[in-house]
Amino acid sequence: MKYGNNHRQSTVFLFLGFLLLSIISVSNSAAEEYVFERMWPVLEQPWYFQNPSDVEIDASGNVYVADTYNECIQKFTLSGTFINKWGSYGTGDGEFDYPQSIAIDNMGNVYVADAGNDRIQKFTSSGDFITKWGSEGSGDGEFCSPWGIAVDAENNVYVADNDVSANSINPRMKFSSNGEFITKWYV
Repeated sequence: MKYGNNHRQSTVFLFLGFLLLSIISVSNSAAEEYVFERMWPVLEQPWYFQNPSDVEIDASGNVYVADTYNECIQKFTLSGTFINKWGSYGTGDGEFDYPQSIAIDNMGNVYVADAGNDRIQKFTSSGDFITKWGSEGSGDGEFCSPWGIAVDAENNVYVADNDVSANSINPRMKFSSNGEFITKWYV
């Protein structure tokens, strides 16, 4: 009789262990399950970003993407519908070499930190070129790969340079909306 009780107990413990493992397994697999909702933006293929480095949204709800390796700025609706893009590789007006960062003023103008060309470019919200400023160097209004850009409520433009060389440490600079140098400071 001893064998029967031990066998029943073992069977009950085995069954309870199996049930417990099944419950743990089901609860763990449910926690790791992901459901794809949608891709944003929804674009006709082939259409891809190549190292998008910055995103900004204007007062009208348009989304701007600094598409760094495609050397352009792309504009979309909030739902991801493509509106337009501008730019190509180069050094001319409206051309980019590593557009790194973007900012939008309260009039809808788009400022681009064109890192590879050591300058800032300003455009209308539809991508029409307005002006540019800056050149390579370490003086007032000169850059060495401007990396960050922001615009305040009065449309002053703030630029953070990316120079990391031991010989020249460029400051952060403040400009008017037309690129006139106002001041600088070191961080």
